[in-house]
Amino acid sequence: MGFPGTWMTESESVVYRVVPKCACSTIGQIMFYSDHGRFFDGDIHDATAGLHKWAQDASKPRIETNVKGHATYAFTCVRNPYTRILSSFFDKICGIQRNGKRYRGNLVPKLMFEYGIEVGGEDGKEEFDQIKSFRRFLLFARDTIRWRRPMDPDIHWSAASGHVSTFIVNGGRYDKVIWTERFNDGMQDVLDAVETPHAVDLASIPRFNESEGHGPKRAHPVEEYFDDLSMHLVYEIYKRDFEAFKYDFENPANKMPIGEIDLDELHAKLGD
Repeated sequence: MGFPGTWMTESESVVYRVVPKCACSTIGQIMFYSDHGRFFDGDIHDATAGLHKWAQDASKPRIETNVKGHATYAFTCVRNPYTRILSSFFDKICGIQRNGKRYRGNLVPKLMFEYGIEVGGEDGKEEFDQIKSFRRFLLFARDTIRWRRPMDPDIHWSAASGHVSTFIVNGGRYDKVIWTERFNDGMQDVLDAVETPHAVDLASIPRFNESEGHGPKRAHPVEEYFDDLSMHLVYEIYKRDFEAFKYDFENPANKMPIGEIDLDELHAKLGD
């Protein structure tokens, strides 16, 4: 299976396992900058040069050698499951994508018809009952993950632990797992541990939130989207995420981690 979703700087200074909706655009741009002294002009996900990616055939042997030999510092970044699934809803379901179209073609019309979801009209800007529609989306997300219907789960709402684990199962080992909620601290730890061709001053790095502006603004505090039933669904989908990455399931209002990530425990739990 190899190492899907894995990026590496061309200088081989650092390896990163992408987890969608977890600061991946910013991390990719930091990696690109650390090699080239400039940012990629556009969405880093579209870059086909200047950064090794598992999706590029020429990069695969370099990545595999580095990861399996643990020759390069490896890290990933995770996010609170409550805010991550909310972000996926507003970006991918309600939002218009950067190509000017809805995400995955007929997905949104299908959700509107089969689950009664509203998305804010043609451009995602009209008012609608965000809480009701999000909870219906959550049922859909659970159905895709639990039963793989009406479609396979999408990478943007499948569990972060699933993305993180493929790296471990196929022979990789992480040196660091950082939290999106403490991004600067975690990313600084990564930069302090590696040598890069160009120095990176995190304080001056912009946030490359490529999904921002795609859809409607969240109108309510995070916790208002989650009643008892939706919390139960979130736990059913993301139990391993809460446990492995030390997030607070009991309180959707608390996006911050409540413990330290034990890397040995993480590799044991996710390496099965």
